[in-house]
Amino acid sequence: MRDVDPVKVTPVEVRAPVGATVFEITFADGFVSRIDNELLRGYCPCAGCQGHSGEIRFVPGGNSVIGHIEEVGSYALQLTWGDGHASGIYTFRYFRALGEYAAWSRENPDAPRQVMPRAMT
Repeated sequence: MRDVDPVKVTPVEVRAPVGATVFEITFADGFVSRIDNELLRGYCPCAGCQGHSGEIRFVPGGNSVIGHIEEVGSYALQLTWGDGHASGIYTFRYFRALGEYAAWSRENPDAPRQVMPRAMT
């Protein structure tokens, strides 16, 4: 996803209702990223969860209730989780990649969690 068409990473709607367990973003090309909160939290891209380099791995645990969402410029969202963890910056490009991965993992429920290249964030 290095040279991504801007339409593919331009959000037109974000849905994360209070109490929901799925986070959704609709992109300008019509693709809808539906990501279970547990998956979203497990792939938190922050250095505290992932270290400072290397690939992004699924880290189980942590509260997966989204408590607050804040825009970061025009390129990302910062999620605050129910336990106060708020250092992950999720770019819209990363939300798109996680949405594509989430769709694939629903079709392949027995597959192990995949490793994400840091370049996706």
